[in-house]
Amino acid sequence: MCSLSFFFLFLFSTFVFSLGIYYLMFDYSVFIEWELFSLNGSMVVMTFIFDWMSLIFMSFVMYISSLVIYYSIDYMSGDKNINRFIMLVLMFVFSMVFLIISPNLISILLGWDGLGLVSYCLVIYYQNVKSYNAGMLTALCNRLGDVFILISISWMLNFGSWNYVYYYNFIVDSFEMSFITMLIIFASMTSSAQIPFSSWLPAAMAAPTPVSALVHSSTLVTAGVYLLIRFNPMLMVYDCGWFLLLIGCMTMFMSGLGANFEFDLKKIIALSTLSQLGLMIGVLSMGYSNLAFFHLLTHALFKALLFMCAGSMIHNLNDSQDIRFMGSIINFMPLTCICFNVSSLSLCGMPFLAGFYSKDLILDVVCLNWINVLIFVFYFFSTGLTASYSFRLFYYSLFGDNNFYTYYSFNDNSYYISFGMIGLLLITVFGGSFLSWLIFPVPYLIVLPWYLSFMTLFVVILGCYFGYVISDFDYFYNLFSLKFLFFVSFSGSMWFMPFLSTNYVVYSPLLFGYKSLKSFDYGWGELFGGQGFYSFFLYLINYVQSFFDSNFSVYLLTFVIWMFILFMLFLIY
Repeated sequence: MCSLSFFFLFLFSTFVFSLGIYYLMFDYSVFIEWELFSLNGSMVVMTFIFDWMSLIFMSFVMYISSLVIYYSIDYMSGDKNINRFIMLVLMFVFSMVFLIISPNLISILLGWDGLGLVSYCLVIYYQNVKSYNAGMLTALCNRLGDVFILISISWMLNFGSWNYVYYYNFIVDSFEMSFITMLIIFASMTSSAQIPFSSWLPAAMAAPTPVSALVHSSTLVTAGVYLLIRFNPMLMVYDCGWFLLLIGCMTMFMSGLGANFEFDLKKIIALSTLSQLGLMIGVLSMGYSNLAFFHLLTHALFKALLFMCAGSMIHNLNDSQDIRFMGSIINFMPLTCICFNVSSLSLCGMPFLAGFYSKDLILDVVCLNWINVLIFVFYFFSTGLTASYSFRLFYYSLFGDNNFYTYYSFNDNSYYISFGMIGLLLITVFGGSFLSWLIFPVPYLIVLPWYLSFMTLFVVILGCYFGYVISDFDYFYNLFSLKFLFFVSFSGSMWFMPFLSTNYVVYSPLLFGYKSLKSFDYGWGELFGGQGFYSFFLYLINYVQSFFDSNFSVYLLTFVIWMFILFMLFLIY
């Protein structure tokens, strides 16, 4: 089943990508309305939109998912229910494709709900307490997005149709559409894990690594960004950019800082995804929707490869994810380390890799735009933090001393895992330039002063040095002592957001429930409620029963006495 799914997804992605290029070259779009049935003059219609954006994104989703499924043949080989796993992944991909080609809020909700429900099933796949907690946090955060979309669907009734693409030119003075846009922004923030909904993204790392590669590259977390790209005209009309820009920059800064103090390999890469999502949201809020979409595609390539390499390491290291137990992996797994370094360098914006073409252009646009100093510092400082945690990860896992078991051996011999990584490696190297020529056929020429042109290079080199220094944890501990430990715990726990999203949200309702249970169900409510009525009726029954029992005994005694009297009278006469 794995090989068949890989084959069909790969072929279909190739066909859809060719069609997307054709639609892009000729600026062609197809809008399909399919009437499902008609009842009393009311039609139930399913609508689809096929333009260059939806087709190219759909092809990327299917290409990455095909390689992830092929990769899973080795990674999930010990699982007896691998067919169930593949079916869940295919349902996940289908929900994302359905969301991509939907210009209608109803069908967007169907795809969104499909993503939320299947992601819950995948996060709890390993079935332990940690997975259940992570799955519940993921499902509830995404359920908030469902609620926002449901409310926006009800408000769209003011316009007579749920196809939002019809109303781009008729919304200038509409209060209803401004409210709908605000709801869509909040829904996208939940899916893309922006502050204050960020805690579910690292928690979702409880899922199997192939699922993480799919979720963090092109499916669940990018659904919110894609929805905002589709709603971009409304964002510009209602001037919502300042709010999104601030949220995106804060998320980017928080996750980049947290990744520098994290020791779980998958969580570091998850926080890196969160940082890139903040970058996309930030550049989208400035009005550059095509540039945000371009970075969405390039990020999908190198992030899927990064997770695949991490999965290969975890698989070989007997399921150990702590980077402190790694080291010198480059001597044992050269192919995995090559792919890992290429994807990390692409994440940092190494020239001529996929990430460079989008990230460098985004930073140039930030320098060019009218933004305040705070946003400017956030962008460049976060770029330096990206280089910092990437170099720290490289130092701990690939280059440092080997801290794993002395008798344990690992290698690069698994064919399916290697094939999946190589399939993405080639696209990660060459895909960025190819996509930039396609999406921007007329190249941007951004002329900046020399100090701004070299700013990116400077913060990346400084970030690498900071990553090397921060790897020596003892040095920092001796330097800052307990104050630094508080800073590490504050930054490494995403500004205590997981605690705020779980304990502090549920503590008061649970306490109220406990007090209510104690006071009502086990207290006065119990006395005057069920148990009170039960005791009262028992007393009544016993009293009435005793009355009847007494009557019967009196009746019997009277009967015996009268019988005795009659008998005596009979004897006398």
